[in-house]
Amino acid sequence: MRRRVVAGNWKMHGSSATIAVLLEELLAVRVPQIDVVVFPPIAYLSWVVERLRGSEIAVGAQNVHPELAGAYTGEVAAEMIKDLGATHVLVGHSERRRLCDESDELVARKFAATRRAGLAPILCVGETLAEREAGRAEEVVAAQLSAIVSLVGIAAFECAMIAYEPVWAIGTGLSATPTDAQSMHHAIRAQIRALDVSIAEDLRILYGGSINGDNAASLFVGTDVDGGLVGGASLNARQFVEICRAA
Repeated sequence: MRRRVVAGNWKMHGSSATIAVLLEELLAVRVPQIDVVVFPPIAYLSWVVERLRGSEIAVGAQNVHPELAGAYTGEVAAEMIKDLGATHVLVGHSERRRLCDESDELVARKFAATRRAGLAPILCVGETLAEREAGRAEEVVAAQLSAIVSLVGIAAFECAMIAYEPVWAIGTGLSATPTDAQSMHHAIRAQIRALDVSIAEDLRILYGGSINGDNAASLFVGTDVDGGLVGGASLNARQFVEICRAA
C-alpha cells in the first residue's frame, strides 16, 4: 500500500512573519499516516528547516541547478540544498517550464543532479490546454517521462515521486475531474510499469492542479492518485490541513 503524500508549494509567497504563523498552525495539528512536505521560497529554506526539525513535516526546495558548482550567479546546487537539511526538490514545475523555458532535457539534468545529491525529486509533468484539446495529453506527458529515463534510467525513480500538473488547471481555478486525474495517473504508472513493475507499484503519483479543501477528497479517490501537490491552498493552514485529512 503506497503511503499518501501532500506537498505544499509556497511559490514566491510569504515573509518571516507570515511563514512563522503558518508553521505554528501546521505544527499544532497532527495528521497521521501520510507524508507532508513543504516547499518554501529559497530565501526561507534554512529557517523553515530549522523550525520544522524534529517534526513530521519534511522540507524541500522549489528549484535546483543541474551543475555541482560553478559561476552561476543566483543559482543553487543540489548539495547546498542537502547541506541546509532539506530532503526534496521540485523538478520541472510547469511554471518553470513555461516562464523559464525549461526543456525536457534540462529538467532531466536537474532530476539527475537531485538524485546524485541523495535528495528526493518530485518530477512535475503535464500538458497545456491546447495539447489536451488536440488529443496529445498522454503523448506530451510520456515524452517528459522518457527524457528522464533516457538520461538516468528507470531505477532513478525508486526514490522519486511524480506530480501530474494539468497546466490549464494551475492558478486558473479550474481542476481536472477525478476521472481525468485517474486516467492520466494510470497512464503514467503504465509507462513506468512497462520498464519496471516493482518501481511502478511503489511510485507515488500526486495530482497538482488547483487542489483545495473542497475538491481534494474527490480527486484522491482514484486508485493511482497518491496525494497532491498543492499551490495556493498550502498557504492557508486550515485549507492545507483539510487536504491532508482528505488524503
